[in-house]
Amino acid sequence: MLHCEELALSKVAAAVGTPCYVYSERTILRHFRRLDEAFGDLPHLVCYAVKSNPNLGVLKVLADAGAGAEVVSGGELFRALKVGITPVKIVFNGNGKTEAELEYAVQSGILMVNADSAGELRLLNEVAGRLGRRVPIALRVNPDIDPGTHPYISTGLKKSKFGVSIENAVECYGLARELPNLEVVGVHSHIGSQITNVEPFVESVGKLADLVEELRAAGHRIEFLDLGGGIGITYDNESPPTYEEVVEAISPHVRRAGCTVLIEPGRSIVGNAGVLLTRVLYVKQGAEKDFVVVDTAMNDLARPSLYGSYHAIQPVTNHAENAETLVADVVGGICESGDFLARDRQLPTPRQGDLLAIMSAGAYGSAMSSMYNSRPLVPEVLVSGGSFAVVRRRPSYDEMVALESPD
Repeated sequence: MLHCEELALSKVAAAVGTPCYVYSERTILRHFRRLDEAFGDLPHLVCYAVKSNPNLGVLKVLADAGAGAEVVSGGELFRALKVGITPVKIVFNGNGKTEAELEYAVQSGILMVNADSAGELRLLNEVAGRLGRRVPIALRVNPDIDPGTHPYISTGLKKSKFGVSIENAVECYGLARELPNLEVVGVHSHIGSQITNVEPFVESVGKLADLVEELRAAGHRIEFLDLGGGIGITYDNESPPTYEEVVEAISPHVRRAGCTVLIEPGRSIVGNAGVLLTRVLYVKQGAEKDFVVVDTAMNDLARPSLYGSYHAIQPVTNHAENAETLVADVVGGICESGDFLARDRQLPTPRQGDLLAIMSAGAYGSAMSSMYNSRPLVPEVLVSGGSFAVVRRRPSYDEMVALESPD
């Protein structure tokens, strides 16, 4: 019988229904504290990447533990502030910030806006001037490093839409210094997500430390070195570096830069702290392959359809050890052939009504979900010890259409 902390997952499914996301508070805190402690005496701030899992219950756990936040929208900034994360622990990233979002960030008094372009610098300067503020900023610098991950989540290459090239960075910083309502305080970079070896981090931080030295020589006061996130997790057979290994590898460059380090973890904090519970609806024999049809679908967990990503799938209740297995696609009820959770997966032969746990679903699961096919968003449950709280309930059909009007 699978448990989350001391709680049987079957009890959660019986109380809340399926599908539903289940998160372990203990695991979230363990990951956060381990990363925080890995930096030792290096001045640092862990800014949790809200996009990975923005649930208010999850955010509150991290806020209470002292985490900062990395946000990429006005909505994420609202969430971070709502759970009590101090504004001076919040950084705002993203390549398409609107004027309204920049205004919200300036009014909130956050630690730093990580500008993505010269155009954003100019707009931010106008907004800050209108509000009578001077805004601390960093520039997102693209170091042109291949992180060796999926193309959709590789963000530090020359062809990426994010940031300014490292070759043009000094010129852009010169522009920022000329804008009277901006205060240059940092350098930012983020090379990608689900990175499973340490070398890209070392190469990136080395280039950023060189840039910090060049900027200081040009008269800029650089206090913060924002390294982004990207440390991978184990979904299948990956062997990502530990927090300690990453910090040890980059620390010579960090110490050379002499800055307070900001780190923006998301997946590595919550990814393996959550599962998606689902129930088997049908076991179907097709002409060429078998299918296990479950009550969750690509609208609840998009990663397999979007990235071809692997998520382990385990039965919640163990059957006999000598149970037969079958090879099947695990699919949902969405009217798309791309609606699958696993393909050609060997599983203990499931029976109608069985509970399955889709593993490693705490990051970019619920965060990327939708109501496609007018399917309700699924509940989210936070487990602490032997008890749980529903931190997002399943909406009714009336609530699903509450923002719409037939007139």
